[in-house]
Amino acid sequence: MVNNWSPITDEIVSRWTKDIDPENPLPEYPRPQLKREEWLNLNGMWDYAILPRETQEIKEYDGKILVPYPIESALSGIKKKLLPDQRLWYHRKFTIPEKWINKRIFIHFGAIDWEANIWINNNEAGYHRGGYTPFKIDITDFLNQKDQNEIIIAVWDPSDKDHQSHGKQSLKPKFITYTPSSGIWQTVWLEPTPNSYINSIKMIPDIDKNNLILNVEVHEPGSHDKIHTTIFEENKEILSIEGNFEQDLLLNLPSPKLWSPENPFLYDITISLIRNNEKIDKIKSYFGMRKISLGKSENDIRQIELNNKPIFQYGTLDQGYWPDGLYTAPTDEALKYDIEITKELGFNMIRKHVKVEPARWYYHCDKLGILVWQDMPNGEKWTIWHHLKMILLGKKYKGKRSTQAKIDFYEELESLIKNLYNSPSIVTWVPFNEGWGQFDTIDVVKKIRKLDTTRLLDNASGWFDRGVGDIRDIHHYPEPKMPEKNLNRAAVVGEFGGLGMSIKEHMWNFKRKFAYKSFQNKEEMFKSYKDLIINLKDLIKKGLSAAIYTQTTDVEQEINGLLTYDRDIIKMDKERVRELNLSLF
Repeated sequence: MVNNWSPITDEIVSRWTKDIDPENPLPEYPRPQLKREEWLNLNGMWDYAILPRETQEIKEYDGKILVPYPIESALSGIKKKLLPDQRLWYHRKFTIPEKWINKRIFIHFGAIDWEANIWINNNEAGYHRGGYTPFKIDITDFLNQKDQNEIIIAVWDPSDKDHQSHGKQSLKPKFITYTPSSGIWQTVWLEPTPNSYINSIKMIPDIDKNNLILNVEVHEPGSHDKIHTTIFEENKEILSIEGNFEQDLLLNLPSPKLWSPENPFLYDITISLIRNNEKIDKIKSYFGMRKISLGKSENDIRQIELNNKPIFQYGTLDQGYWPDGLYTAPTDEALKYDIEITKELGFNMIRKHVKVEPARWYYHCDKLGILVWQDMPNGEKWTIWHHLKMILLGKKYKGKRSTQAKIDFYEELESLIKNLYNSPSIVTWVPFNEGWGQFDTIDVVKKIRKLDTTRLLDNASGWFDRGVGDIRDIHHYPEPKMPEKNLNRAAVVGEFGGLGMSIKEHMWNFKRKFAYKSFQNKEEMFKSYKDLIINLKDLIKKGLSAAIYTQTTDVEQEINGLLTYDRDIIKMDKERVRELNLSLF
């Protein structure tokens, strides 16, 4: 039985808190684009302790924590701050299913913020740095296959007091920074595989040639191994092909159904590893046939195109924070809700702001049909004074990072792109936001180009544009403005709006609330929002390709959301906002 878990309710929580099963939180399969039938969820109650960072051995635990909710969150049942001179320890026991004996066993972590050491049965099994991307460890050699096993994890997270990517997390949240999310904050799970297995897949759709290029990476392949793949359209098999694992498979799809926000059609695909005519491994996945590119208007202005047709993208700045779970949505339904309500309000895009979500968030974007601009979370220390200093310095600001900071940034950036590469909803990479930790922008753009040639690239959203990439992006509050026309790049207003309204009993208890412009009632707010849309229409006529409104929800002391932080209230009339937004298209 679970040891008396309950959320800490000294602040507001969301309506999904009551749906959490502490014996099986977030039970959904965590990796929809590389799915095996067998897996074991390790979410639930773990032992925990907070100890000085130099502590090397844990002797006694402080109590129980609900994984995978950050220790600072209400849903963890702890809600304690982890300081840079401390480490957070986790412990639990588990047993391998009997039918997994003689298979390779991996432990998967959706994300741990930030540095993690992992021991299995007192053997050091692995080490990882990076708070936003998944990793796995082969623990086969450390296991008691028939008996109980023990896992211990030690986590160090300096939050905003060191160089690593941390986004808007701050040990002293105020203005536009928020509470940290330390430790395990995504699903932990076990998976069995054969000794040779499908390690990763890469799918590249080409709508101009009506085909899909499939690359399959196999761990310890045999010299005569084959890859067999089958594509399904609405549960009906339409194509089956077999080829050598060392070569990309070219899958021809005559008259493919294209993916778009209006029609987010997805093909299902199965991929099998064949050895001596025997299927030794099989995974399931999906893909969408879509193309994002730059074209030119009749006036010779660069514009963004989806599937070779002009598209105006209008989205929200989405922080991905929750009043009860912080970085972690309380349930999968809650995770999906933010995407659903964004579409219902008439937006066709989301900019995921200096945060990376669990794989299931992108799965929901793929299924529901919304375009995603994905930020890379920023690193380095950042304060309001740093913010003002950079504005004053303008183009003279160069941005410097230590050698280790650059190494860590590039490693996490590469992992981010590789892990999310197959998601059709993601159409733009944004490596830097407003100069926060910005460095060597031209080199970073080149690095991203090598990793992904199929998507657009916004070299810097706001402030310090370096003249590279596909997009010229400025920020302006509250009304939208347009950057100067550029022959080679599309014009975008990457942030505008920020209209705010306080709603009692739906906010955190901060004395100082922040919004770019505040209102007393929804009619005043709607009138101002309508004026913003009128301004936006004029800019679209001049060639603006995309606009991003701040923001989806309130977050902690920020009250400039379209929704309250608990998602209970939409601050303006939903249908009137939807009608206005759809008029942009």
